[in-house]
Amino acid sequence: MDLYSGPINKLISELSTLPGIGEKSAGRLAFHLINLPKARVERLANTIIEAKSTVRYCKECFTLTDSDICPVCSNENRDHSTIMVVENVRDLAAYEKTGKYDGVYHVLHGAISPMIGVGPGDIKLKELIERLKGDDVKEVIIATNSSLEGETTAMYISKLIKPSGVKVTRIASGVPVGGDLECIDEVTLLRALEGRIEV
Repeated sequence: MDLYSGPINKLISELSTLPGIGEKSAGRLAFHLINLPKARVERLANTIIEAKSTVRYCKECFTLTDSDICPVCSNENRDHSTIMVVENVRDLAAYEKTGKYDGVYHVLHGAISPMIGVGPGDIKLKELIERLKGDDVKEVIIATNSSLEGETTAMYISKLIKPSGVKVTRIASGVPVGGDLECIDEVTLLRALEGRIEV
């Protein structure tokens, strides 16, 4: 038996398809939206529609933007000779929040994962290689996740780029700040040991 009317059930069903939103959260969101003034709901709906119709990939780095070239790629003060390769737009945003990286990015929109059928042709690797054809790029920083898929992608990119003579580096990974050594897995500990620096 349905507890709510058709439109409410439909709204809950649609909201529960969003990532990270289960049925309970979808229910809370649905009731919150229904209780909002009509003008606020219309503004939210119009904002979603506008974003969907105007946001696209940057022609250079493939991040999301509302213009042909994103603000990072169009910024002449950025170091265009250094490209950081990230898996998704959220990773790019995380590095931008540090305020310490002044190069540009390349967003892959995924990682190589044969287990789920994602190969090199399914992510933006061909576009990365195209960017390296000029003499401008001096270094590619691979900043994929430390997961099996991220490591596989990093190794693949490294083998692909090294013959071109462009310097290829990988971000360090290891023990997180505030982490207890006894709670950290062996792979992370090994990466921390291998990436040690002189103090």
